Amino acid sequence: MNQVYVWESTIDESKKLTEASPLSFSDIAEPYNDYVITLNEDVTYQQMDGFGASFTDASAWLVYHALSDELKDELMRKLFDREEGIGMSFIRQPMGASDFAWKIYSYDDVEPGESDYELKRFSIDHDRAYILPVLHQALKLNPELKVMASPWSPPGWMKTSDAMIGGKLKPDCYEVYARYFVKFLDAYEAEGIPIYAVTMQNEPGYEPKEYPGMIVKPSEEAAFIKSHLGPKLAEREQPVKIMCYDHNWDVPSHPDEIYEDAEANRYIAGTAWHVYGGRHEAMTLIKKRFPDKDVWFTEASGGQWIPPFHDAFMDQMKHVIRTTRNWSKSVIWWNIALDENNGPTVLSRSTCRGLVKIEQQTGQLTYNLDYYTLGHISKFVRPGAYRIESNTFEDDLESVAFRNEDGSKVVIVSNRTTDPKLFVVACGDRTFQYTIAGEAAVTFKWA
Repeated sequence: MNQVYVWESTIDESKKLTEASPLSFSDIAEPYNDYVITLNEDVTYQQMDGFGASFTDASAWLVYHALSDELKDELMRKLFDREEGIGMSFIRQPMGASDFAWKIYSYDDVEPGESDYELKRFSIDHDRAYILPVLHQALKLNPELKVMASPWSPPGWMKTSDAMIGGKLKPDCYEVYARYFVKFLDAYEAEGIPIYAVTMQNEPGYEPKEYPGMIVKPSEEAAFIKSHLGPKLAEREQPVKIMCYDHNWDVPSHPDEIYEDAEANRYIAGTAWHVYGGRHEAMTLIKKRFPDKDVWFTEASGGQWIPPFHDAFMDQMKHVIRTTRNWSKSVIWWNIALDENNGPTVLSRSTCRGLVKIEQQTGQLTYNLDYYTLGHISKFVRPGAYRIESNTFEDDLESVAFRNEDGSKVVIVSNRTTDPKLFVVACGDRTFQYTIAGEAAVTFKWA
């Protein structure tokens, strides 16, 4: 079959993941061109897990409560169905409240000064109201969906601050906190939502002042994993991966130190990374030092600090390509949905943006650029696909290539310059050529 299917997004917003006329392969020798992207299927890299975002408390509430039934069903199809939408296949689920929630909560809240070491008050009832329903609908639309879970904080009574904001995990609460994880995993599994992976702590290097969080040093994370969480998860019938770190590229010494602890190392599947500091290459640095450990890119939020459409679009397309070229098995944005005030949130001021905007007053639904940038990979690269060898022209014409399990190929190209570029894609002895507009992105797929 010689047809190559094409989807393009342009910086003037006239095309947003818009399907163009198909191309045809040519069997002639590749023409001379300054830009030839050559694929080599014989060399494969990481196997992809999936692509998606987070059903924060805020996002789930908006989708469930602020939309009409018709619009809610349309949005869910456009998020999780591959034919009608972008086929999201990975959800990063907060365990309890994050910064984007109506209120601060955990799954075992008690009165100030009290504790619950036997976890008698543990309950996921909060999630039953609207989080579990949207997760169930997502799984129904895409049975390939994987769900990972990350806590922003343990329950306050487990911490030195006696609150979910600030403080540290008390030394005598390591064991009960591991049991808290198990109870969460068992409760979600009983609801028909198996958890694929967990991290101990969202952004362990940052102590927020307005929302749940805490500092966790590498030695503390290693101790918790090797002596408590790792052994407890290893006993479960349903396997759950442990990812370490879950923070920015600028402190690779954090996962490095954890992996140097041989007892902790044996329980850890790999490292989770965020976008807000450092460079993509940090993921390859740790991968080379610990080649048996996988890589996941688990958070990048759109927000007012990177103006839409132009700057944010260029930034996110760079992340789609460079994270996967640096071994990531996932590309995960942050909130699925936020409202006209960038909430609901416990923050005094929010500058974040969701994949979609849902206006609480009118129920109007708007698809943001983040939806389309994610769609350039999530709609076409299936879980189980392998990244295959291809060249890229960094800061010029950047690209990445994949082979799905059905044998279909996907190539994503981002033009980092303002000039149109004619380029050739060569796969075996077949080629096709395409002219991409300045600062545009294009995804090709062929059988």
